[in-house]
Formats: sequence, C-alpha cells, structure tokens
Amino acid sequence: MITMAMIGKVKRMYFREKKSVREIVRLTSLSRTTVRKWLKTPVLEEPRYRRSDEAGKLTGN
Repeated sequence: MITMAMIGKVKRMYFREKKSVREIVRLTSLSRTTVRKWLKTPVLEEPRYRRSDEAGKLTGN
C-alpha cells in the first residue's frame, strides 16, 4: 500500500540525498514509472482510490 511516508522517503532520497531514480528503485523495490510519477507531483497528497458505485453480490440480502 502506498503511504505518505513512502512518497516522502522517495522525494527525500532524490532531492536531498541526490540519488538517481535507478538507485531509488533498487533501494525501494518500486517501479521506475512509479518513482518518476511521485517525483513529478508538486504537492504531497494522500493517494485516493475510486470506489465502485455498483452494488455487490451480497448487498440486498
């Protein structure tokens, strides 16, 4: 699960510790696209996932 701590850790490694994206990927076991996406976002926001509006199979019983 993605946490704000993990995003902060990636940003800290890149901007403060001057580590490359490849090195961050090796240390965190994340994909390069994920690391690049997190570094591109200017504001740290909690990732939100869309919930389905459809009723499940068990609702209504």
